[in-house]
Amino acid sequence: MDTKRRYSREGRDEQIAQSRRHVLNAAAACFLTTGYAATTVATIAARAGVSVQTVYNVVGGKAELLKAVYDTTLAGDDEPIPMAQRPQMQAILAAADARSCLLAYAALGRTILERTAPLLARVIPEATGDPAIQAFAEAIERERYFGATNMARHVQESFGLKPGLDISDAADSLWALTAPELAHRLANQRDWGWERYQEWLGDVLSSAITGPTTWRPDGG
Repeated sequence: MDTKRRYSREGRDEQIAQSRRHVLNAAAACFLTTGYAATTVATIAARAGVSVQTVYNVVGGKAELLKAVYDTTLAGDDEPIPMAQRPQMQAILAAADARSCLLAYAALGRTILERTAPLLARVIPEATGDPAIQAFAEAIERERYFGATNMARHVQESFGLKPGLDISDAADSLWALTAPELAHRLANQRDWGWERYQEWLGDVLSSAITGPTTWRPDGG
């Protein structure tokens, strides 16, 4: 490939990536402001400064937009970097003992939930009346359970689980204790804040998966 064609292709790729970023930022703002049902693709396009067709070309329809917004919010960016290669996941995998591993997992959970809580709190209540939102909610729960199962397997293979606990039970506990609704109730509705929530989550996860801890409500 000659240099001129390569630069032309790279320029088009960057233009597409930039349009995608604008669309996702606009979609996130619309979903957070007006919710899913009241947001239209045309509204997102206008806010992003692109055509409706561009929105469909670079992301997709409204359901695809919501999932893409969630995924980029969860990751913190729109880069195609697998979760396993990101620093917080690397810290989990590099932990020297089960408690350190689960504390690192709690830190990752706090990061993800703090990022995604506003979006989920805004759109999930619409799930009962909108098949697209219901499908979205089911998809992210499947993803959460997949991640919880992988984590349970990692703890078992690397350190061992609490006596009498199998991977399935451990995954159930990890999935339930890191539920967005629980995080929102404690961190926001009960005014714990995210730091206290993370400390609590780390100790509760450790107790549930490997054995008792000494966490106290005062954070001590």
